[in-house]
Amino acid sequence: MAVKGKLDLVTLEVIRNSLPAISNEMSYVLQRASFNMMIYEVRDYCCGLLDVEGRLLSQNTGGVSHFVSDLGEVIKDGVQRFGVDGFKPGDVVITNHQRVAGQHLNNIMIYSPVFLDGELLAFPAIRAHWVDVGGQSTGFGARNATDPWLEGLQIDQIKLYDEGKLDEKVWSLIRDNIRYPDSSLGDLQSQIAACRLAEKRVQELFRRYGRDVVWAAVERIFEQTEARCREVVEKMTDGVYEASSLFTGSAYDNHEPVQVKVKVTIKGSDMTIDLSGCSGQRRAPINGRTRAAPVIAYKALTNPLEPVNEGSFRPLEVIIPEGNFMMAQYPAPMASWSTVLPTVIDTIFKALAPMMPDRVPAGHLGVLGGTVVFFGANPRTGERFVTQSIEGGGWGGRPWEDGESASVSVCQGDVRNAPIEKMELRWPILVQHRALRPDSGGPGKYRGGLGLSTRVKAQVEGSWTLPQTGRRPYPPEGLAGGKPGDPSDALLRLPGEEAFKSVNAVRQAVPEGSEGMVYTAGGGGWGDPLERDPALVAWDALEGYVSQQAARSEYGVVLEPGTLQVNIEESRRLRERMRAARTAADAG
Repeated sequence: MAVKGKLDLVTLEVIRNSLPAISNEMSYVLQRASFNMMIYEVRDYCCGLLDVEGRLLSQNTGGVSHFVSDLGEVIKDGVQRFGVDGFKPGDVVITNHQRVAGQHLNNIMIYSPVFLDGELLAFPAIRAHWVDVGGQSTGFGARNATDPWLEGLQIDQIKLYDEGKLDEKVWSLIRDNIRYPDSSLGDLQSQIAACRLAEKRVQELFRRYGRDVVWAAVERIFEQTEARCREVVEKMTDGVYEASSLFTGSAYDNHEPVQVKVKVTIKGSDMTIDLSGCSGQRRAPINGRTRAAPVIAYKALTNPLEPVNEGSFRPLEVIIPEGNFMMAQYPAPMASWSTVLPTVIDTIFKALAPMMPDRVPAGHLGVLGGTVVFFGANPRTGERFVTQSIEGGGWGGRPWEDGESASVSVCQGDVRNAPIEKMELRWPILVQHRALRPDSGGPGKYRGGLGLSTRVKAQVEGSWTLPQTGRRPYPPEGLAGGKPGDPSDALLRLPGEEAFKSVNAVRQAVPEGSEGMVYTAGGGGWGDPLERDPALVAWDALEGYVSQQAARSEYGVVLEPGTLQVNIEESRRLRERMRAARTAADAG
């Protein structure tokens, strides 16, 4: 048994694992008690523990990565607002305001103070996606909001509970300004319950080992995590690496594309990610106020499988100037704040690809996914409803294997799509299919993962939100000679129409029987498609991932009709002709 007051190796390891375990237990409580499928099925949330300085002690396994990166900024702002002495046992603070860590207003953050013997120790915190916060926020429905007031209810560091006593006026204000109070307030109560449990667990940890031992362990954990990250970066080649990408602009900004420009500097064990060259903040709601993209990229490059804490990011310097669309100044519209973040991460990886060609994959879907949102009131029950799901897409081929299919983005942790059975049980819709998209993965020596096709029929009248992702003109890029993945699309078919039409719909009212279709992008291919093993091409064709036509035109592989066996001699001649044609084109 550890001696209280002394930090030994066993105690260090117990505390190292206890802190993430507390965050994970918060996650279990939140999932089991929440009302909203975006939380208990899709898992669009994160749970964390932070100290009084806003340093991250732990995050739940699989928590949404782009949520956790700015929890500390909110805690620091709260401490500045109330003062350390302004928190009392039993307090609960609610906030979603965009002035500090700008996200869309549906992402509600709840945190509470942990006290032991009168001393403020830490804050459990949960940020989770509510289905509605008033305004145009229903689902992911505020994509055309031009300011935060249009988007929904803004809550700026308000004590919902003061020393354990509920502020009934704040509760009523929230309830009266949202469309689904049972769902959202149920989620609120589950967030509070999870934070209350974490308070007890933190107190137990400090009582068992003592204040000095726990904080000494925390500092040691931070130092060791930092050292492991530095060790990885130190093996990289010093230099300055740059890359750029484009994202679709909007009518609010004269359709001028959003520029993503990345400069990564490696010097010894230090890494600097400079996003100063990115576009300035926009009138469209693509803005955010977050360091999430570079932080996630750094974590993926260094120690992606280890628990995350403040030490994970100490060697990283992030430069994002005020007024950049990723560090926009309030009240810039931020309803679609996270849409572009996966593309920023892909661009950081692309910049480093020449330096680490054996590690960097081709581009993945580059957005958070395709969103299925249909809402209204069921005339048969009188109940209001909102259908929500996030549909994953393809990841890029890797230098050693094909990309994953139908997966959410690198920003999203354990986020997943909503189960068809539960969607149809809860909401007046019919999911007609959810399937992989043949030929959507970018051709390459290692093929990009496939995107999804999801088709949903509305059984009642209501409103669709079927937005374009912003990457349709700029599909996921191939790498090392690989080709791009097939781009995403959103489509709608009204009753009586024969064909689906590409749309960019936000809150579009439709009659009963309308159908929405979401296509998510495939990942880019890695390496020359003519170097892909013909047996793998045949297997893809057999599985329906690649058509016979694409096998021939993209991979130079001739498959026998019916059997799909490789015609070895015909394939060899075809590949020779394709290589010769490519050489002639390059020379010309």
